Amino acid sequence: MHNYYTEKVNFYGSTTPHELIKQFGSPLYVYNEAILRQRCREMAGFIQYSNYKANYSTKANANLELLKIVHEEGLHADAMSPGEIYVLLAAGFHPEEIFYIGNNVSEEEMLYAVNLGIPVSVDSLSQLDTFGEINPGGKVAIRINPGIGAGHNEKVITGGKKTKFGINPDRIKDIEAILKKYNLNLIGINQHIGSLFMEGDVYLESVKTILTIAACFEGLQFIDLGGGFGIPYHKQEKEEPLELVQFGRRIGELLSDWAAGGNPDILFKIEPGRYITAECGILLGTVHALKENSGICYAGTDLGFNTLVRPVMYDSWHDVEVYSKNPLNFPEEKSYTIVGNICESGDIMARERKLPSLSKGDVLGIMDAGAYGYSMSSNYNNRLRPAEVLIGTGGKPRLIRRRDTLEDLLRNFCSDPLPAGRW
Repeated sequence: MHNYYTEKVNFYGSTTPHELIKQFGSPLYVYNEAILRQRCREMAGFIQYSNYKANYSTKANANLELLKIVHEEGLHADAMSPGEIYVLLAAGFHPEEIFYIGNNVSEEEMLYAVNLGIPVSVDSLSQLDTFGEINPGGKVAIRINPGIGAGHNEKVITGGKKTKFGINPDRIKDIEAILKKYNLNLIGINQHIGSLFMEGDVYLESVKTILTIAACFEGLQFIDLGGGFGIPYHKQEKEEPLELVQFGRRIGELLSDWAAGGNPDILFKIEPGRYITAECGILLGTVHALKENSGICYAGTDLGFNTLVRPVMYDSWHDVEVYSKNPLNFPEEKSYTIVGNICESGDIMARERKLPSLSKGDVLGIMDAGAYGYSMSSNYNNRLRPAEVLIGTGGKPRLIRRRDTLEDLLRNFCSDPLPAGRW
């Protein structure tokens, strides 16, 4: 291994990356149950306030078995689509434990949640009007743009002046007019400033802002403060994790002071996604080719961006571990650019990383891939999506989602099946 973080935390339990690849195939998503449960507990106890709940943001990873664990740990959940609602219900979540945060959704999607008794948030005046038309006299939440944004890439900043999300605070009078027009009951407000912040000051400012906005509305049942909590993707460089104790205490003090002003029963929520699942997941893949082009050493793998799109989409960093097929003969380091098997020049998982000299058959581990990994994967190039495996608290692996098959590529087509024997 190379800078073996996984050995430090006993990530693979009683097995090894090579054994996992042999049993379940390559590439492969591997999750660690103990780490997942620990992150759930950290978020569940993050804010010391009597009426507080952490909602897991399902979009980060919607694997059914992981959702069951999240529910067992007492978290509620946010959903962004009817599909996420459907899977959450299958995982054991009750409708009252789900919050549907829609974005430019149809009447049908809104009604799907409403008919199940799931609270709905809308993020524009237009969507609020639509909700009123289909559910007059109903209960609704609204997403506010706090005017503050944060994130590691402009594509994940969800608050401020350059975002499609939320209603600006200067439209409160318009909100009130639509609520009155349809006799709607505003039960909550929510916000989200962006993803992957590693210091809490910006988040704290957004909390102050939404509390100020909340004072404009009477009868709120809850305020969702948003998510975006970061994790240390640069573990090999000793990056420190997000400091939670003082951060959570400062938020708790803000909430307590505000609630004491006349809102003692209000529920405060947060919506972490990445923080819950990122570190519990690793993407394993195999080195199949080695070459040098114009002085750059390329490690050709089966880790195409169909398996993990974050490095291509966001220029995201993921640490890389090397599991040599000859661990006792570990050579000197070389610089490698790790590329996949997709026919795109941007199919690059990591650029010019110092790694032990690689050989065909070595296994690579892409760290912190549990969030926005499989959930954003695809069948581009008609590549098959990987299997997913869970290392249980006892250290044994268990298949929790099978690998795609070639037959899966044809499953939803409405044409005659191919003649027998074509595959």
